[in-house]
Amino acid sequence: MDALKLISQSSLKEERPVINIGDTVKVHVKIKEGEKERIQLFEGTVIAMKHGGVSETFTVRRLSHGVGIERVFPVHSPHVEKVEIVRSGKVRRGKLYYLRGRVGKAAKVKQKI
Repeated sequence: MDALKLISQSSLKEERPVINIGDTVKVHVKIKEGEKERIQLFEGTVIAMKHGGVSETFTVRRLSHGVGIERVFPVHSPHVEKVEIVRSGKVRRGKLYYLRGRVGKAAKVKQKI
């Protein structure tokens, strides 16, 4: 068991992004196309977080051409360059899965002032 802990500790990021449920974030993701590597932005609302050490993840949802797109990002992945917080959300739930059934202004999260 100690060997597993050592391996998982070495792959943890030193500075983990401080994000909360309901925040609107910009996730900078490294995309590899052939031999070239570039950074792509994915902007949306954090609707869920799953804790658990090295396998910790957060789910970001956005609307693209009227279709909801959700993407799960590992917090400690080397492909996630950085996470920028655009706006902090004021929510009273741990998971915002109810946003999946909402469209337009109803799918908004109030801003924390």
